[in-house]
This record gives sequence, structure tokens and C-alpha cells, in this order.
Amino acid sequence: MSPTIPPLAAKLGGLQSSAIRDLLKLTTRAEIIGLAGGLPDAELMPRERIAVAADAALSSAGCLQYTESPGWRPLRAVLTERESARLGRPVDLDEVFVTHGSQQALSLLAEVLLDPGALVVVEDPAYVGALQVFRAAGARIVAVPLDAEGMRTDVLADLLAQGERPAVVHTVSNFHNPGGVTMTPQRRAQLAELADAHGFWVIEDDPYGELWFDTPAPAPVATYSRNVIRLSSASKILAPALRVGWMVAPDPVCRAVELLKQGADLCGSALTHQIAADLLADEAWLTAHVDHVRTVYGTRAKALVHAVRSRFGDRIQCTDATGGMFVWADFTDGTDTQALLPRALDAGVAYVPGSAFAVDGGYRNSMRMCFTTSDAAILTEAVDRLARAAG
Repeated sequence: MSPTIPPLAAKLGGLQSSAIRDLLKLTTRAEIIGLAGGLPDAELMPRERIAVAADAALSSAGCLQYTESPGWRPLRAVLTERESARLGRPVDLDEVFVTHGSQQALSLLAEVLLDPGALVVVEDPAYVGALQVFRAAGARIVAVPLDAEGMRTDVLADLLAQGERPAVVHTVSNFHNPGGVTMTPQRRAQLAELADAHGFWVIEDDPYGELWFDTPAPAPVATYSRNVIRLSSASKILAPALRVGWMVAPDPVCRAVELLKQGADLCGSALTHQIAADLLADEAWLTAHVDHVRTVYGTRAKALVHAVRSRFGDRIQCTDATGGMFVWADFTDGTDTQALLPRALDAGVAYVPGSAFAVDGGYRNSMRMCFTTSDAAILTEAVDRLARAAG
């Protein structure tokens, strides 16, 4: 008699794997140029400087022990200084909480801020990781479109005027993933005003804000309101393997997150927190390092955009890529990027179809391309392969 397998939680029935992660499994062949991932370039990660910081950390007491649930205190102190400067106001140590990457912060916040059925407003196209978190939380998700100036706050205002009452509005304010655009200062201020007037939380997801190419990103949405919870990460400027993210939030939110993190994993890694603190506190070194990353990524972004516009002309419209890691492109002739993908893979190039980022369907003629892990010549070849596949 075969054993009866116990059931899994019912909420898993509505979840699905990330289309991007599934696609990456198909693009590991060496002959495929990958524009699908959202990965920083491993060659730009500061291995030697990390090794020095790791050696220093390993010589200190407590680096291999448990640490505080909100994060190793000296790291939080470093982040407090950085975030105070970014926000233009004093940030208290108790308002900074370190998490296992900023994705964990988003997941814990969903548990803290959302009851099943609560309304969450996201941008459309949407960050896939946010959709996974909010769907797992049983939220009702409503999408607000993006344009060249970021979230359409006028559409959000109309939703509020119609009686919708979100618990959370989520935004990737700088160099949007996947949309590639940055919210203007005017819309940031309006979003904050709406949050204050209607009493909802804004989660400002900002892993890319330091990766600007020509002009620094505007002041965060969190500058304008205490109802904004700001998330950031060391993954894009240092290394994802450190798994160091953080949030800046009012103390009651941090304490609620602390209770849940204790149940999830007790605390983060004292070792990687000490490494991250060492690197983030070394301002002269960090400035030079991030400037170098910006220069390399900026050159690659311009090369990809130039190749797309030169090869496809008016057939594709794409973002300018003024920072971050992604270019969003739309075929103007009705080309279905989901249908095109198998031919593109056969031609040796991969991208993510726009439909992977749709909240309620759509973006069948769109795609996201990542420029961070290939040089200009390879990116140009990738676009040539895409053009051959598109015909």
C-alpha cells in the first residue's frame, strides 16, 4: 500500500514560478548571448576587496556567531549615515533593518502590512518578484501604467477618487525593472501626498538608484513622506552573494518585521554583515568602485540602445537606459515576442518577453533586455541575431 502524501497549503495553487528564472534554465548554453538575466557582471564584483574585508571580519570576535535580528549594529550604523544623507533628514538606528537581500524585506513587509484580500497597487509592467510576494500574501492586485515619467500618479489618483483604498503601493522608482524609466520628482511628490492624504504605505524598491550613468537619480520618494518604506541592497553595487539588503521604515514597522524575521531565519549572517559594513564605510574606495561600475554599464547600455535603433529603426521603440540594468523595447509592427523567443534562442540570443511582467495580460509585443554582462561588441552581435530571428 503506497503512503498517502499530505496536502500542501491551498495558497500555493495560485502561484507560479518566475518566467525569468525558468527562461534562464534554457539559456545556459555557451552559444547563447543572454540578455534575459538581471545579473550584475561578476567581473566587476570587488573580489580582492571583499577578501580583505572577509579576512578582517574573520579575525574579529563574534563574526561566526548569531547576530541581532535587525542586523549587525555597526552595519546598521553605516546604513543609517548613508540613508540620512540620501533622504536629507536624520534616520534613527531603529529605523534601519537589515534583511537577507531586499527581496526578503519585501516578503516580510507583505506579511506585516497585508491581510488576505487587501489591495496592492503595482506598476504595469511590474517587477516579477513583487508580484510573486503579493500573490503569495493573497492580495488583490491592481496595476497602474508606467510612462516615460514613471508611475502614472494621475491614474492612481483616479482610483482613489473612485473609492479604492490600497494598503500598499509598490514602486521601483529608479531605472525601473523592467520598464527602464525613472519617476520624476513631481510624481514622487504627488505619490507621497496621496499616501499622506489617503493613509496607505508606499514601498519604494530601490536596488538600482546608485547605478546612474549621466545624472544622479532624483531624491527618493521617502524624502517626501514618512508613509514611504524604502528598500535597497548591496547586491547591485557589491555582490549578490553577500545577501545584504535593508529597509528604512518607522520603528513600529521594523519591530513587526523583527518578529517575523525571528520566525523565518532568526537573524542574518554576522560574517557578511561585517564584510558589507567594511566596504560600505570605506567611502573613498566605494566611490571609485561604483563610478567604475557606472562607467562600464553606461557604455554597454548606450551600445545596446544604439544597436537596437540602428538595426531595427522605427520597428522597435526602446528606452534610453539612463541607469540601472535594463532596456525595455516595444515592437511597433505587432511582432509577438513570446512567439519570437524560440526562433531567437535558435539564433543564439535570449531576452524576456514582456508578457512575463504583465499583471493581467498584455505586453505581447514587448521585451526586456539586460545589458550588464556583455561588452559592446557582444551586445551588437546579440541585436544582429535578434534581427535575423525577427526577419
